[in-house]
Amino acid sequence: MYEAFFNLRIKPFDLLPDPRFIYLSKSHKKALTYLDYGIRERSGFILLTGEVGSGKTTLIRDLLDKCYDHVILSKIFNTRVTSEQLLAMINDDFGLAVQGKDKVTLIRDLNEFLIAQYAKGNQPILIIDEAQNLSPDLLEEVRMLSNLEASNSKLLQIILVGQPELRTILAAPELRQLRQRININCHLQALTREEVEQYIIRRLEVAGNLSAVRFSPEALDAIFRFSRGIPRLVNIICDFLMLSAFAEETNMITVEMVHDVVGDLDFENYYWVASEDEHGKAQENGKLPSAEKLPPNTELHTLLADISRRMESIEQNLAAPALLQTALKDQNDRFVSFQATVSSHVAKSTAHIQELNRKLDELTNTVASCDQDMTQENTKIGFVRRVFGGTAVSHRK
Repeated sequence: MYEAFFNLRIKPFDLLPDPRFIYLSKSHKKALTYLDYGIRERSGFILLTGEVGSGKTTLIRDLLDKCYDHVILSKIFNTRVTSEQLLAMINDDFGLAVQGKDKVTLIRDLNEFLIAQYAKGNQPILIIDEAQNLSPDLLEEVRMLSNLEASNSKLLQIILVGQPELRTILAAPELRQLRQRININCHLQALTREEVEQYIIRRLEVAGNLSAVRFSPEALDAIFRFSRGIPRLVNIICDFLMLSAFAEETNMITVEMVHDVVGDLDFENYYWVASEDEHGKAQENGKLPSAEKLPPNTELHTLLADISRRMESIEQNLAAPALLQTALKDQNDRFVSFQATVSSHVAKSTAHIQELNRKLDELTNTVASCDQDMTQENTKIGFVRRVFGGTAVSHRK
């Protein structure tokens, strides 16, 4: 629509994974090198992961455009299938007949095909995209396909491509054997701020006019912030920016235009929250091993809520210094009053204890004096009894 206005041959920010537009960031270049090495060295399993829209499919298609001698490909892009359907799709893409054949026959046909290709010096490669949708059982069956081997070489090379969840799935204990067979392992990182700028320039250049539009530095900052460095999201934003610039008949992209486009697209909610919701649903559906749910901790929630309220109160007080000073003075006065009350109680308690100790000493002395008098009296009575006899004393008394 806007190609003629900007003197472009093709749309620069189309969403199709076109290898002509590939931009090799540091992460993409490393992944491409690893993949190329893995294919040339006939590594058994290759794993490529990356976020949605990070450029995995574009990278694979660019890889397939390279001239590899004697490579025969089978590409699987629909992974929401049964075991038998997966085998049928693999055989069909290799050019084998699949109509009316059961699973055992499909495996036998595939094995015979791979042996024949090995004898001819060919290199069959199976690429499974969106592999995170495969169940653990299907992944284990894919591993079993790699058991088809000659005396000194694998008959089938397998490339698994998927979102980061695939790594979580492969970490499961039951997939340990598959995990150990992965020889090449790479992950596509998001673009940096500088790489986003170079990515946009690259696409404009391939589209036919590097100077079709100019992006202000602030606009590039905003594009990077809202896209989070994901190439597909950069394309979505920039495509609408080109359309907006066309409508305004300008070739200058400003940060205000970026904010307008992002606002119109409801970008954060539509492209990020939605993807996080899908990730959560994937866990619920058993695609991802989820952590065991913990029982709710009411006491902890109450404590956190109280902390939150206190933080809000502190922030409000910080916004009103006079109120904060008054509150602090009031708290200080209360503390001083409390300290005086405690000191008074301590002093009274000490005096009371001293008085009790004094009375106890007096009581002890009294008891001791009584004991002494009784001893003396007993002594006198004994002397009189000896002189006058017990009966005389008794009679006098």
